[in-house]
Amino acid sequence: MTATGSATSSARPVYIDIGKALGTDYFLLKDELSTAEQRYLERTRGFVHEEVLPVINDYWERAEVPVDLCRRLGELELVGDGLQGYGCPPMSSTAAGLITMELNRGDGSVGTFLGVHAGLAMRSIHMHGSDEQKQRWLPAMARCEKLGAFALTEPRHGSDSVSLETEARRDGDEYVINGAKRWIGNGTLADVVVLWARDAEDLQVKGFLIEKGTPGYDARAIEGKGSLRALWQADIDLTDVRVPAENRLPGANTFADTAKVLKATRASCAWSALGHAVAGYDAALNYAAQRTQFGKPLARFQIVQEKLVRMLCEITTMQLYCQRIGQLDDTKDLSDTIAALGKLNNTVKAREVLAEARNLLGGNGILLANHVIRHMADIEAIYTFEGTETIQTLLVGRDITGLSAFT
Repeated sequence: MTATGSATSSARPVYIDIGKALGTDYFLLKDELSTAEQRYLERTRGFVHEEVLPVINDYWERAEVPVDLCRRLGELELVGDGLQGYGCPPMSSTAAGLITMELNRGDGSVGTFLGVHAGLAMRSIHMHGSDEQKQRWLPAMARCEKLGAFALTEPRHGSDSVSLETEARRDGDEYVINGAKRWIGNGTLADVVVLWARDAEDLQVKGFLIEKGTPGYDARAIEGKGSLRALWQADIDLTDVRVPAENRLPGANTFADTAKVLKATRASCAWSALGHAVAGYDAALNYAAQRTQFGKPLARFQIVQEKLVRMLCEITTMQLYCQRIGQLDDTKDLSDTIAALGKLNNTVKAREVLAEARNLLGGNGILLANHVIRHMADIEAIYTFEGTETIQTLLVGRDITGLSAFT
């Protein structure tokens, strides 16, 4: 169906004009961006409106990955997450955040694809790989000719990822890996999987590159998801998977090295949540202006205006969080606890904003065509992955008190 400003009959619902939803910026923060950052913002925004929004609801409803849309990110030179060199387009951390924000404003599955592919897989190789590994994989991944995944979470270890049980045992010039992983984005599609396993010799967590087609690697898409439906996440069984020793990431020797990658993705989650919240607010604002009830537009009612202003307050706070996170990341001053607080604040606030947006749309809020219920469902995944609200709270709590509640 095409978007229209009003229902054509009493039997048909209202569909908002998504073309009018261009991303709110009440504090004029765009003026603080560099020319390059503004260009990345506009390029991503154009892609979202011209290519993602017209088709994404169908992909989401069918639980099908829009692979062609994902590969388009490479063609548009939007893949790199601020990494330097090796074919990655030059961009600041703020520019990478803006790309993440806009993609998630369009769709959480597309945004999460980039987070897994670039923010986790490419970053792991860039941060911990050998120069040969970087040269082999990163340029092709920046063009999305090769797709990546990041396999850390296990069936028995979600938030407690440091206790992972997957084992890598050295056997001559190879490692033999056995274990299981769960919730691995792109795990069924990836050309290379960055897999984390415990070395049987020294019991330290190390990183390995598992190439597509490796015997013993069995990945199956998890079915029945109500969130991020246009992204396939996998259950993976690893049975005597043999990996050449040169496929071990030489810079990843303890879980602390894994945590360095996760710090950046927690910050990315704050940008993602902002994108979802802005999508909900824009939809609610446009709907309130277009929908007539009791003889006047909803936007003329005081209680509706109050709700919209409260939503705007939360979004502006989230934007300021992201702006500062980007600045600190660019100057290498972003700590894992600041990233944790950003992820905590923005995911919690995004859930609240989206719930209010769905409320303001009334019954029409549950229709995919109005671009709210999809975001409301997808924020649940972002709220949970890369550490739940509880985990982020305990990380920051340990930092400000000096006392750990984990043990």
